[in-house]
Amino acid sequence: MSKITIAIDGPASSGKSTVAKIIAKKLNLIYLDTGAMYRAVTFLALKHHLESPSAILTLLQEQPISFQNTADGQLVFLGNQDVTLVIRENEVTKAVSKFAAMKAIREALVDLQRRYANQGGVIMDGRDIGTVVLPQADLKIFLVASVDERAKRRYQENIEKGISTDFETLKQEIAKRDQLDSTRVESPLKQAEDAILLDTTGLDIESVVNQIEKLANEINL
Repeated sequence: MSKITIAIDGPASSGKSTVAKIIAKKLNLIYLDTGAMYRAVTFLALKHHLESPSAILTLLQEQPISFQNTADGQLVFLGNQDVTLVIRENEVTKAVSKFAAMKAIREALVDLQRRYANQGGVIMDGRDIGTVVLPQADLKIFLVASVDERAKRRYQENIEKGISTDFETLKQEIAKRDQLDSTRVESPLKQAEDAILLDTTGLDIESVVNQIEKLANEINL
């Protein structure tokens, strides 16, 4: 199954990244966390107090985004700096939609994502993978879940990572990000016409993974 291309889209904390990582291992695919790329750009902009897309992209050329797979999971780097954990902190989470909506930044990262995809079998998750980045993907999945469910997941993730979090604030931030991502001009969050909708509310990860794995195997029969 090394040549299949899978696109997984959906709103924040719908389970995209967790599911994609597991599927990548099971099906021997390259995994690319596109959300981490936008978070890395946001972290870079905030760290250097940058607002201009051109200034951000110039700095990004000096400190390119890269990934490293380890036994404990995938690490994210900006240049030589490991930013895996810091890009998940609240300051970045609250600002990422703003920078992700900038046309020049989206174009640069989409180009990079497509270059990764050209390497062979790949699974990507994000908000515009099936509609913009990989419109010809063999399998497109759109994951959704209630705001309450997603807030619970993000709350638990943050607690496990030692990130101080207020549950009600998380719910408000997730709902706000849904609105921003769905209404932005550049590559808004929406389900591709040929994507399969999976509601993960109340489902465990194994159930979701099994459904997607079954769909992928059917394509390769």
